[in-house]
Parts: sequence; structure tokens; C-alpha cells
Amino acid sequence: MAFKPKLKAAKRSAEAAADKAIVKADQAAKNADGPSPNPMTNLLIADLALRGGGQLLRHAVERTVLGAKFSPDKARNIVAGRSMFQTLIGTAVARIATRSVPGAIMVGGGLLAKTLYDRRQDKRSERTKGQRAIEAQAKRGAQDEPDT
Repeated sequence: MAFKPKLKAAKRSAEAAADKAIVKADQAAKNADGPSPNPMTNLLIADLALRGGGQLLRHAVERTVLGAKFSPDKARNIVAGRSMFQTLIGTAVARIATRSVPGAIMVGGGLLAKTLYDRRQDKRSERTKGQRAIEAQAKRGAQDEPDT
């Protein structure tokens, strides 16, 4: 029977410790303003950092994937030569795929269907058509690149 009062005392002690930790964390969060005292400015800074970092990572992955088949310079030109339309379509499709399970199924199914369609077509003509598109995109990227 002596066990129950000790259990209740331990519970009260744990609750008090948890309450103290919550108060300390809340005070620390209030004191940690970030770069700016304005929380909206801090949110904007975080958003820009995440988007910029994401874009750099995406370009690095794209160049790496293209680097398996093309030279590093050509891969960089292909990534740089993407049109605004291609960028917007890629962003929209990625957003649809990541926002919901039905969207992911739809986008994944579309990519699978396109891959199977390409494989059924004459491989040589598809490869030639794709090669022409890559060459044109690489030329656009080379033209947009500043001379160093």
C-alpha cells in the first residue's frame, strides 16, 4: 500500500519537471529571435535559404545524372538551356506528385506510360529525336552562359 503514495509523488514530481522544461523552452524560443526581431522577416530568410539550397541541389543532381552520358560541360549546358516553360512544367508536375497520393499515382503512371511508349517506338528514331532535343537545349545553355 505504501507504493501508491510514492507513485503519486513521483507523478507530481515528473509533471513539475515537465512544466519547468516547457516554460524554459518557451522562454528560450522567445529570446531566440533569429537574424531579425521580425518573425516574418525570419520566415522569408528561411524560405529563401531553403529554396536556393534546393535549387542548387537539384541542379547538381541533374548534372550528375546527365554526366553519365554526356561530358560535364555539355551536362551543365543542358541544365542551363532549359526554357522557362520546361521549368514551370517540371515544377508543376513535381508539386502535383508531392502534394497527394492520387497526384503521385497520376504522375508516376504518366511517367511509366511515357517510358513504355518510348520503348515500343523504334528505338533508333526515338534516340535520334531525343538527341536533337538535347543538342538544342545544350546550345541554348551555352549561349546563355557568360564568357569567363
